[in-house]
Amino acid sequence: MTSTFLSDALIYLAAAVIFVPLAKKMGLGSVLGYLIGGMIIGPFFLGFVGQEGKDIMHFAEFGVVMMLFLIGLELEPKTFWRMRRFVLGTGIMQMGMTTFLCFVALLLAGLSWQASLACGLALSMSSTAIVMQTLREKGLMKTESGKTSFAVLLFQDISVIPILALIPLLAVSGVKAASTGHASFIEGLPGWAQTLTLLVAVNSVVVAGHFIFVPFLRFIARIRLRELFTASALLIVIATAYLMMLVGLSPALGTFLAGVVLATSEFRHELESDIEPFKGVLLGLFFIAVGASINFKLIMENPLKVMALVGGIITIKSLVLYATGKVSRLSFDQNMIFTLGLGQVGEFAFVLFAFITQLQIISAESSDIMMGATAITMTVTPLLLLMNERLILPRFGTKEALEQKEADEISSEHSVIIAGFGYFGSTIGRFLRANGFEATILDNDSDRVDLLRKMGFTVFYGDATRLDILKSAGADSAKILIAAIDAPETNLDLAERTKKAFPNLKVMVRARNNLDAYNLLDMGIEDIYRESIDTSVRFGVDVLIKLGVRKYTATRAGQLFIKYDEASFRQLAQHRHDQEAYLVNIREQIALQEQLLENDRKASPNIHDFAWDMDAEIKNTPDMNNNQG
Repeated sequence: MTSTFLSDALIYLAAAVIFVPLAKKMGLGSVLGYLIGGMIIGPFFLGFVGQEGKDIMHFAEFGVVMMLFLIGLELEPKTFWRMRRFVLGTGIMQMGMTTFLCFVALLLAGLSWQASLACGLALSMSSTAIVMQTLREKGLMKTESGKTSFAVLLFQDISVIPILALIPLLAVSGVKAASTGHASFIEGLPGWAQTLTLLVAVNSVVVAGHFIFVPFLRFIARIRLRELFTASALLIVIATAYLMMLVGLSPALGTFLAGVVLATSEFRHELESDIEPFKGVLLGLFFIAVGASINFKLIMENPLKVMALVGGIITIKSLVLYATGKVSRLSFDQNMIFTLGLGQVGEFAFVLFAFITQLQIISAESSDIMMGATAITMTVTPLLLLMNERLILPRFGTKEALEQKEADEISSEHSVIIAGFGYFGSTIGRFLRANGFEATILDNDSDRVDLLRKMGFTVFYGDATRLDILKSAGADSAKILIAAIDAPETNLDLAERTKKAFPNLKVMVRARNNLDAYNLLDMGIEDIYRESIDTSVRFGVDVLIKLGVRKYTATRAGQLFIKYDEASFRQLAQHRHDQEAYLVNIREQIALQEQLLENDRKASPNIHDFAWDMDAEIKNTPDMNNNQG
């Protein structure tokens, strides 16, 4: 058993390491890389893992469980309450219209009304895993399409609770549930009893979160062992998932609820940092498992039926999503990202179809076809987004109009290119412009692009990591590229590609923290700007001033602190892979930095720096004269 587990783990990890970098290099994104890797190693190609696609999903479902727990942690009830109209409006429209249209289509295809309704509810779900991963990779989380996608996905995740409660009521009266291979407390119970049990289980998680999980974490926190806290976080996730499985619910649903409950606790951020590393790896394995679970044998036996089902699902969902986006007043660009991004069927559908089959609402063969179609829609989504980015938006989206060809010439004369024009990048751009230097701006938020053009900025819409877009923005002749995108991994990717393609272009990069900056240093980037350091020091300078220190003295101390901290940062970078040496050097550098600042303060009392405080001194002229004299 151990050897089988190790061999499967080796194959899964090898597939990720081989196919994800290839997909990234081709501009396809990591999700499609995982999916292709799963298809290749699956039972219908090389046959390294899985038995005809069965039981593979169980190996990786825990990745989705982790992801839903983290999404729940990020969702504070007060945040949801503030977004309630947006979430409910977009969510109800998307799910309601999709379910209805799928219900009608399946009813016309010959299914019973119970089966049509149950399958329609399952098909209305979209993949939180694929959509969130893709939006983060492309830096689209803060765009209008990203916010609308999150709202719809959030409503879908919450809707799983009433859907799972409703499905048992659709089962044919008196039908005994088939065995699923997992011991389930509700198997064999009447429909109303199953619904009641599910509702009790959901409320139990909420109650346990308040009265068991939080006191338990407080007890563990007092022990002050980080690894024990991590183990406790995993224990909560696994225990909640197991409870949900016992009553026939989705494990991911249970952990999502646990996350929502713990979102208001003081342990929210600690739990996020402990669970995040596990989630990333397991979520990748989930995508591989989806690719491996596609039953190509069944597809070959029923090609027209499966392709018609896949095409029908994507068409129906896309029409509904586009209409939802129009009602939400999304621009064409943002609406296309929203529409094609959520056009697939989600991972919860695997759970719902298994549950529907267990209750004998549909046959096992129909369930296999539905699951196969679900996996195909998930695989097709990255390709549709790539097609949208490469073919649709360049022709019909927010681009430089044909009659504005002179913009290309203007952009080549600008010495600065700014990639990412959010709050960080826009401050740099406005500062440069105020001092007589124009910059060419690249941004992948079409609504922001429209606004920037109205403000008079030369701007291009698109992914800054694409070399053809950089070239069109004048990267061949520009002097400086400022990477100011919100997502650190995108900045890293942009810096790497730019160094190779445009070696004469100076790259200056925004880093969120020291860890991001270390990665940039490893790549050979020298001009790195940690976004927290300047703001923190400026804050400290203002505190000194309010404590009575003169403005010049405080400002000079702040500048020296940044200078010494920069030198310390580069010294520490040499030891960052050795934790023990890193911690020793941190203590040494902090002591050295404090000593240097102390020496500077003693050597330069700056008794004549009162000019910076002239406004305050004018109010009390005698004191000012005394200071001078």
